[in-house]
Amino acid sequence: MANRANRQTKAGGILYVVATPIGNPDDISARAVRTLGEVSLIACEDTRRTGQLLARHQIGTPTISHFEHNEERRVPELVERLKAGEKIALVTDAGTPAISDPGFRLVRAALEAGVRVIAVPGASALVAAISIAGIPTDRFTFEGFIPTRDAARHKALEELRREPRTMVFYEAARRVADTLAAMAVAFGESRDAAVVCEITKTYERTLRGTLGELQRIFAATPALGEIVIVVAGAPEKSETADVAIDVREALEVLREAGLGLKQASAVVARLTGKQRREVYQDALKARDEDSTDD
Repeated sequence: MANRANRQTKAGGILYVVATPIGNPDDISARAVRTLGEVSLIACEDTRRTGQLLARHQIGTPTISHFEHNEERRVPELVERLKAGEKIALVTDAGTPAISDPGFRLVRAALEAGVRVIAVPGASALVAAISIAGIPTDRFTFEGFIPTRDAARHKALEELRREPRTMVFYEAARRVADTLAAMAVAFGESRDAAVVCEITKTYERTLRGTLGELQRIFAATPALGEIVIVVAGAPEKSETADVAIDVREALEVLREAGLGLKQASAVVARLTGKQRREVYQDALKARDEDSTDD
């Protein structure tokens, strides 16, 4: 680390990583406005969108596009300008660069070239959402966008099933209901969660409840805008958690108590930590075997 710190003093330029508003245009710091006005160039995700922000604050600094699909060829150019002594600001369409947005490659390349990199912090949907979710914030993990394909999404959520920390996800509005349904399967329908929509914007709203409840809400009323999903971590194991449970016997007891096969399977899945679908399929298999024996 010492070697890298020393190398950062060799190049004369500075890369400023500047956070911009995530919705409300007034959520920008005085320092960010000053920095954007003082640098020689602003590298931005969308020059038109950033141009509107600059116009609002009467900033005339030139801009250059820097987004996911041109990042590979743009980074060397920007690094050369930084090495030559220019001061450049990096921004994205909204929020803090490099947080599920372009920026990481430029930051790393600048550091490797000995360029000084300075954060100008500000708005972040991640932090804003978790601060109002009403779910523990002492420890949390940011998972960003999960895979969109069913198999990959199932695998990603399955790996998080026993994660004890609060989990924060970004999601596109059109996929919220499907994602909540997949989470309900992986984590259990009774897991606490919050869905924050359009944070800091005119139609901001936050819905809190269980994953099952939230999935039903968004299945009936599609979401709009930018979405952050906050999910409580897996509950700590109780002293009786390691007690072995006979799945078939537990299913029989619950069926005798009047629960349907799907409901009984969901209860057993929660008690054993197994997937509900797995328990249900085993229950069907056992029922077929019992029918054959008869």
